[in-house]
Amino acid sequence: MAEKVDLLLAGGTVVTMNAGYEVYPVGAVAVRGESIVAVGPAGELAGRYEAAETVDCAGQAIIPGLVNAHTHVPMTLLRGLNDDLRLDVWLGYLMPLEREFVTPEFVRLGTQLACAEMIRSGVTTFADMYYFEETIAETTAEIGMRALLGQTVLVFPAPDAATYEDALILCRRFIEKWNGHPLIQPAVAPHAWYTATPELLRACADLARAFDVPIHTHIAETALEVKNCREQHNMPAVPWNAKHGILQTRLLAAHCVHLDRGEMYDLKKAGVGIAHCPSSNLKLASGLARVGEMLAMGLNVGVGTDGPASNNDLDMFEEMRLAALLAKTVSNDPTVLPARQALEVATIRGARALHMAGVTGSLEPGKRADLAVVNMSEVHNWPPFENNADAVYSRLVYAAKSTDVVHVLCHGRWLMRDQNLLTVDVARSKEEAARLAAEIDAFVTRRESSPYNKLVILAGVQRQESFEVQVKVPLADDSQVLAVLAGKQVEILKRSHYKQYDSYFVFEGDDPDAARLRFREDEYVDDEGKVYQARSRLTLLGKVHEQVYPNAVMLSRSRYLAPAAQSLRFYREYFAPATEVEVHKDRRRWRILYRETDFAINLDRVTKPALPGYFLEIKSRTWSRSDAERKAALITELLTLFGVDPATAVAKEYLELALGEDAQ
Repeated sequence: MAEKVDLLLAGGTVVTMNAGYEVYPVGAVAVRGESIVAVGPAGELAGRYEAAETVDCAGQAIIPGLVNAHTHVPMTLLRGLNDDLRLDVWLGYLMPLEREFVTPEFVRLGTQLACAEMIRSGVTTFADMYYFEETIAETTAEIGMRALLGQTVLVFPAPDAATYEDALILCRRFIEKWNGHPLIQPAVAPHAWYTATPELLRACADLARAFDVPIHTHIAETALEVKNCREQHNMPAVPWNAKHGILQTRLLAAHCVHLDRGEMYDLKKAGVGIAHCPSSNLKLASGLARVGEMLAMGLNVGVGTDGPASNNDLDMFEEMRLAALLAKTVSNDPTVLPARQALEVATIRGARALHMAGVTGSLEPGKRADLAVVNMSEVHNWPPFENNADAVYSRLVYAAKSTDVVHVLCHGRWLMRDQNLLTVDVARSKEEAARLAAEIDAFVTRRESSPYNKLVILAGVQRQESFEVQVKVPLADDSQVLAVLAGKQVEILKRSHYKQYDSYFVFEGDDPDAARLRFREDEYVDDEGKVYQARSRLTLLGKVHEQVYPNAVMLSRSRYLAPAAQSLRFYREYFAPATEVEVHKDRRRWRILYRETDFAINLDRVTKPALPGYFLEIKSRTWSRSDAERKAALITELLTLFGVDPATAVAKEYLELALGEDAQ
C-alpha cells in the first residue's frame, strides 16, 4: 500500500547536494509536513507514495533552497542611496541616516522587500545582522523563510540601543524568546572588532556560549581594517578576535578577504563558517578573497550577497556565478571552484557555515523541505547536453538566472508558486517604501546642503561654538619675543612645541559660515625633536571675520569644533570639497596670563608653502563683544611689549596667506 505524503515534486532533474552529489535526471522529492520523506527516481517514488498534490517539474531542476550566508535585509530601503564610495566613507554616510530612520517599522518593511527578492532568487535561508532583530524575526517567520538572525552590538549608540550594555540586554532577550524556533536561529552579532572594545567582544562571546547560539561578525573585510588591527593590537584580526573568545563559539565570519594562511588554519581548527560576498567586495573595492585556498583547506565557505545597500541586490544566482569566476581569476587557475562546488557553497556548505546543515542545504530524507524549482528551458540555458555528469551544475551556475526560479518551498510551505509570491504583499510594500524614500531624500538633501549640516550629522561629533580674538604679525626673527617670554612681564602657564599639518577644504556656495573645513594633525615633539603625542581635529571656519578692530586685531568664529576620528582621506571623500590646500607649520606655543587674562602666544614658522621668517600669533577665547573689545586692546599692549609695531599686523588667516588672498 502506498504511503501518504503531502507533496510530490516529480519529473525534473533532482540535484541533491548530498554527500555523494547524487543527481536524478528524472527524479522526485516526496514531502510530508515540513520534512523531506524521500528523494530518488520519479518512477520509483510514484510507486511508493500517494501524494495529496503532485507537481510536474519536467524541464526543470529541483535544487536545495539557496543559502544567503550574509546580509543586512532591512537595508533594501537604503539601496542605491549613495554608491561608489569606500567602505569607511560609505558607513560614515549611512550610519547617521540609520540613527534618524531605523525603527521597528523600518526594519519590518525592509525585511518584507528583502524576503520577496530572495524568494524570487530561490533563497530559503539567510543570515542577517542588523538592528531591531526581534522585528526581523517576526517578519521572517510570518513570511516563512529560515534565518540566522544576529542582534547587532556596537560600542557606540545604535538605533535600538544607547549603549552596548543595552544592546547586550536586548540581544539576551531576543535569544531567550526565539531560541528553539523552527525557522529562526537567534545569534549574537558584534559588528566587528573595530566597532567594539575587548570587553564588548568578551561579553558577546560569553552570551553566545551561555545559550549555545552562533556569533555573526565581520572579519578582515578590508586591507585598511587589517592594517589598523596590526597597528593598534600588534596582531591580525583573527588572533585578536580569538584572544577575546570569539572563535570559541559557533562563529559565522563575514567577508574574510584579507586572511593569511595561519588565520585560515585557525578558523578551520575552530570550525568557523565563512561568508564570502563577492559582489560587495568588488563594489566597495575591499579585495578578492582567496576562496580556493580556503576550500582546499576544508573551510566551510558560504556565499552571501551582503546588504542590498552595498551590493545592490540579493540575487544569489549572480553571487554563486561571480564566486566561481573570481576564484579562478585570483588563483589564475580555471579549475578552481568548479560549477558543482559553486552550487555547493550556495547550498550545503553555506548551511554548514551557518551551523544549520542538520536541517537544510541538501535534499535528503529527514531534512526540512527547503527547495527551489528552476526552469532550465529558457533560451539562455539551451540546448542541454547529457555527456557530462556535471553538466547540470554548469547550467545552474553559469547560465541560469534568478528569473528562472519557478517555485520555492521552505519548511514544507509554499512561498512561491509559478513565480507568484504567496506570503508577501509586494505591491503594498513597494508603495510604503516609495513614501519612505521620499522622506529619506528630503533628509539627505538637507544634510548635503552644506558642510555644516554634514558635520553636525556625522557620527560621534560634538558641536561647539568658539569665538577668538586674534592677531597675526610677520617677524624677521623671534629673539625679542623669546626675550620677553623669558622675563617676568608675563606669567607662563604652559608651553608646548609641535608640528602642525593643516588641510583646508574649501567649498563653493553662498554659506559664509561653512566655507572652509580644516583637518588638523598635531605632532607634539620634545626638546630633542622626537614625536611623543599626536592628535587630530576638525574645525569648520567661517569665511568672513566677525569684526576687525584697530591694528588688524580680529574677532573670528570657529563655527564648529570636533575630534577627528577618521583619516584625512575619509574626510576628503565624505565632504568632497571644491579645492584643498595644505599648510604646514612648526609651532611653539605658550599659554600666558597678562593682566589676569589668558592668552595663547604662538611663534610659527610656515614650512608649506614656505614663507619667510616667523609669524607671531596672539589669541584668546571670548564669548561676548564687550569682552572681545577689552581683549583686543590688551593684544595691542602685548604687541608693544614684544617690541612689535601693531601697524605691521595682517588681518589674514594662514590659508589666505598660502593662497595669496586679500583679507576677507
